Amino acid sequence: MTSADETVTHSKVKEALDLVGQGRMGRREFVRIAAMLGLAASSAYALAGLPVPAAAADNLPFPADDPAAKAGGTLRVAMLVQKMEDPATYTWGEMANQTRHILEYLTTTGPDNVTRPMLAESWEASDDLTTWTFRIRPGVSWHNGETLNARQVAWNLERWLDPALGSGNRGLSTFAAMLRDTDKKDDKGKVIKETIPGSIELVDDMTLRLHLSKPVLSVPQDLNSYPCAIVHPSFKAPFSDNPIGTGPFTLAELKVGERCILKRVTQTGDGKAFAYWGGKVYLDEIHYYNFDNDNQLTAFASGDVDAIYQLGIEQMELAKSLDQQILSAKTSQNLFLRMQVDQKPFDDIRVRRAIQLAVDRAAINALVYPDNRDVGEDHAVAPVHPEYFALPPLRRDVVAAKALLAEAGHAGGLEITVDCGNTNGPWQQTVCEAVRDQVKDAGITLNVNVMPSSKYWEVWKTTAFGATAWTHRPLGTMVNSLAFRSGVNWNETHFADPAFDAALDEAEGLLDVEARRAKMQAVEKILQDAAVVIMPIWRPIYFIVRKDVHGYPAHPTQDHLFNKVWIG
Repeated sequence: MTSADETVTHSKVKEALDLVGQGRMGRREFVRIAAMLGLAASSAYALAGLPVPAAAADNLPFPADDPAAKAGGTLRVAMLVQKMEDPATYTWGEMANQTRHILEYLTTTGPDNVTRPMLAESWEASDDLTTWTFRIRPGVSWHNGETLNARQVAWNLERWLDPALGSGNRGLSTFAAMLRDTDKKDDKGKVIKETIPGSIELVDDMTLRLHLSKPVLSVPQDLNSYPCAIVHPSFKAPFSDNPIGTGPFTLAELKVGERCILKRVTQTGDGKAFAYWGGKVYLDEIHYYNFDNDNQLTAFASGDVDAIYQLGIEQMELAKSLDQQILSAKTSQNLFLRMQVDQKPFDDIRVRRAIQLAVDRAAINALVYPDNRDVGEDHAVAPVHPEYFALPPLRRDVVAAKALLAEAGHAGGLEITVDCGNTNGPWQQTVCEAVRDQVKDAGITLNVNVMPSSKYWEVWKTTAFGATAWTHRPLGTMVNSLAFRSGVNWNETHFADPAFDAALDEAEGLLDVEARRAKMQAVEKILQDAAVVIMPIWRPIYFIVRKDVHGYPAHPTQDHLFNKVWIG
């Protein structure tokens, strides 16, 4: 590993280098940290002594151009085709993928979990990680001919923070640190939070500064969360009616449940040639065709599509028999069988703990993902996260489960129902059914209500007991902040614990991975002890792509960024 030089000015980058030297931080984690703090990714890789991945340019988020690449063609992808209403309130990754080549983000986190500049050309953080300054990339054109500026970006951030919008972005660590409690409550009795005055500072036409109430390390990664796409201030829902963006494609056709057709932008709304800021883009069109998860491989096998959104583990043997590329990624994707703590019978922690005690997570893992998977521990930090703290394995104890049920007044047994939408494959139903078979031994009758995935997403935040898939996030702090922090929009369990919030606050601002891991022990343990989720599995994901499709990204969050994909 090389030593820091005068180009490394941020004290936290130097601190991270020292931590690597002491063996308290891995080299790849250093790269992620240094890039989040504003160091160019190539410089971060070089300082860590790791090979530098080829990139188009130091401050661009795309791979380098392939000398063999051929321009033109259409990429056809099998995926659920959904409504494109308001990007700030998207709750499905598929919606974001339909939009991602039209609208862009301030930053982007690649398949290597390293965050790079996108619409923000660069950024820097104060030493205490409470002030972040973003310089907007010059020369970025909107499809209507206007030029992107910091005021337009600030408008987006202010909009996300508005409680009336209901954006999940308010649960991200960055935006949670820009909110404060008011003395008002909503119609459900939840305290309304408002933006702290001065949190967003417009420094000049191309510079934006964020002032946070606490240290947050994950700001650049938060800004790539899929509801953080930057829309033009003229935006009015639905986005599909007037899709103005900065990306290389625009929406040519949308038929929900059928197809979404994207075509290259060649001309701006004011009649001038459109010059895309991100360099060469090879494809002419991207077509998404609607196929349920269990039918996507069939569409691929019949030649109807060139790639699919995801390949189910139960389809692997068929996939291997086809002429294809199979790609994979280890992730923090999971399935939370989550209970609402204010709904009967789950408002009694004895009931929740009885269910928890009746489940054998390792047995479910072996049944669903026999290879390349990690056993869950009923919390939201995965072994792939740098700050993961390994708690003692949860042990099944049917006798203790029965005793808790009896103590809670259910000595004669308990009947409950879990809603399952198979939102990214029938493996979710398999998990629910395995849990059903296990808890039966404790006197619990678990009915599995299988519904269409689109219907599940209509009830995912309201059902008392539901099986919700959460996608990969690069840091363990991120899902905890989005899903379990008190009062945030995506807190589907209604769990609220000041001790949990305080422990998470402490962890979010720590650079030292070992110190952050120690703090995350408390975060994990509080959530596990509260027994608000049964989480048996951290799953790998698989993709299948035609062999003549080049540069297809195997992204752990299943993000589609096809700028450098080509066919030939």
